Amino acid sequence: MTMPLLLLTCALAQPQRIPLADFAAVVIADRAPVAEQTAAKELADYVQRSAGVTLPVLEAAQAPTGKPLFLVGDSAARRKLAPDVKLDTLGPDGIVLATVGRNVVLAGSPPRGTLYAVYTFLEDTLGVRWWTSSEETVPKRTDVTVPPLSVHYTPKLRYREAFYRDALEGTFAARSKCNGHFAGTPAERGGHMSIIGWCHTFYQFMPPERYFAEHPDWYSEHDGKRTADGGQLCCSSAGAREEMKKQVLARLRENPTAGIISVSQNDWGGWCDCPACHALVEREGSQAGPLLEFVNDVADAVAKEFPDALVETLAYQASRKPPRTVKPRPNVVVRLCSIECDFSTPLATGPRNKSFAADIAGWKAMAPRLFIWNYVTNFANYLIPHANLTALAPDLRFFVDSGTVGLFEQGDTGSGTGDFVRLRAWLLAHLMWDPSRDERALTTQFLTGYYGAAAAPLQAYLDLREAAAAKANVHFGCYRGNTADWLKLADLTECSRLFDAAEKAVADQPALLARVRRERLPLTLSWLLSDRALRAEAKAKGIPYAGPADGANASAEWRDASVANNVGQYAEGRPFEGFGQALVDRFRRGAPPKEAAGLANDDWVDWQDGACVLHGLGNWVTRVDDPAASDRKAARMPASHNQWAVQCPVGDELSGERWHIYVSLRGIAKAKTGTACTVGLYDGPGGKDLAQVTLKVEDLVANGYQTVDLGAHPITSGVYAWVAPANNPDAMEAVLVDRVFAVRAKP
Repeated sequence: MTMPLLLLTCALAQPQRIPLADFAAVVIADRAPVAEQTAAKELADYVQRSAGVTLPVLEAAQAPTGKPLFLVGDSAARRKLAPDVKLDTLGPDGIVLATVGRNVVLAGSPPRGTLYAVYTFLEDTLGVRWWTSSEETVPKRTDVTVPPLSVHYTPKLRYREAFYRDALEGTFAARSKCNGHFAGTPAERGGHMSIIGWCHTFYQFMPPERYFAEHPDWYSEHDGKRTADGGQLCCSSAGAREEMKKQVLARLRENPTAGIISVSQNDWGGWCDCPACHALVEREGSQAGPLLEFVNDVADAVAKEFPDALVETLAYQASRKPPRTVKPRPNVVVRLCSIECDFSTPLATGPRNKSFAADIAGWKAMAPRLFIWNYVTNFANYLIPHANLTALAPDLRFFVDSGTVGLFEQGDTGSGTGDFVRLRAWLLAHLMWDPSRDERALTTQFLTGYYGAAAAPLQAYLDLREAAAAKANVHFGCYRGNTADWLKLADLTECSRLFDAAEKAVADQPALLARVRRERLPLTLSWLLSDRALRAEAKAKGIPYAGPADGANASAEWRDASVANNVGQYAEGRPFEGFGQALVDRFRRGAPPKEAAGLANDDWVDWQDGACVLHGLGNWVTRVDDPAASDRKAARMPASHNQWAVQCPVGDELSGERWHIYVSLRGIAKAKTGTACTVGLYDGPGGKDLAQVTLKVEDLVANGYQTVDLGAHPITSGVYAWVAPANNPDAMEAVLVDRVFAVRAKP
């Protein structure tokens, strides 16, 4: 049968795929910008490595004729051979991938667009994948053909930052199309956006030690007195505004290409309550009122001298709610922070996130440039499972749909062994570049490409965790000490089975097996942190215990494996060393105290000082050798403060029963009378004291340790024992804590 002429003509007119081997060269502009030179080299390098095709990088005058060319960047050759390809219509970081005849244009907005166009081509056409800064997949193919290309794309997010340690490496950040402040991306890879001061700049730019003595009226007023301790600037002060203008303009003159400068509140409360500031807060219904009037005034001065510069400020905690009438100037960036939210459910629809959803709607209506500071990690412990994966993509799309043009996704940049940090960084980077992509497909792509045959059980593990968190229906904030309230014994048991299957699937591939075992570290930590409670539950239910058989050995192995994998920090700003040793110490017992004499191991629990949380380590408290202690170690607190520096989270392991709680301590006195210390039991989630005992110097035993009885209580998750000195250095030298122990209360 003869094909109709119209259909035949259309079929013949369809663009044809071009064999990669037919291309003659990569052509760039004469004296091309350094980032475009890098883009051309990257293209030639990966084409050679993947397809075995050698492509010289040539300037336009050297371009051969008669064969297909890659036209990289904006060159005379591109303008001659592809005059209809328009680059000036692209927004920041926009890209063009276009087939024109038998030539291919890969170009974009300077300085990064052309690089991004090349990286898009390498991913989509050659299948190159950059999983991490040091791990990639480059498929070996000899039959590659280039499909017809017609891509004109500008990302909706102008600022994109996945704040993970590895993701900030310069080359990887460029290949991930992330361009944020902390990325170490050099000029040859397009550079990155930067924010002068970054954030919390009130005291950066106007330090009290420089100004307060002469200008106390520039700082917060509390109860009729001006103070700089734990305060802010007085946003209604004309003098403070004028000085901030001087400081901001000086910094912009020093760095005129930065583009953004932060004028933002300190990272604490202490807002000014002078009559003028108070009146503004009352009128506007939010601390954002006086803050935004202050920032607008500075922004007006910036606009006169630096018309292209932006002034960024935070909508954070007390300033998160938008003001009623004050609107940000056109050159002001409002960065809305989600720190209080429940991250187990999408921010747009989660029942505990209604106030945030209302705030983002309010800012969308008034802010010409909205940035988001989102929290995608667990700052209290990077190293335990954190079930927020299903919310990442919906939240990101919610931000974009709300007019967001910049997104800072704050992950656990301090750690190399957190909860699937490589997957998270890769997934967020791809979604920030193109929020329309399917997050499940992207996750499958990463798991399959990075973990091989272990992908299916790992996906099942991630799904199980998300389901467990949803079932528990707890507020999933970004400060969680453990997983006991949402990852239960049955969940942990199935999680372990899935990781066993994942390890078995790649047992004969050492590199993949090492990756899987590294990702298992957070699950193992969940078992270890609740070891006693989980063992007791398994025993009571008569089921096998699927956790580590020997907690003492497993904790040491976990610590060593974490160090071997470059763990870094265990929580925000907290080095791993003390935490790792404390985990090992958790499984050490001293000799039974007299209160536990003759009891079975399951009927009493011992926390040595190393198993406690030591706040202000090296300052408020130090670990010392002490032959008088039950394990010859103690936590020593000088008497010069009254901080709860030693805290023992008994609720992590004893949740659900009545236990008698004791603390073993001794004091080193300097006088015969006075207050020595206070010991207590506190219900963190409930916000209440369960017990509190104050010891005087005369109550201390003459030699050695004494036991402080805090009574019998129902112990629930979040309950902890604490010890604090009395800030009485005239009477006391120090307080030393040996252990906290618990004895099961009789029915």
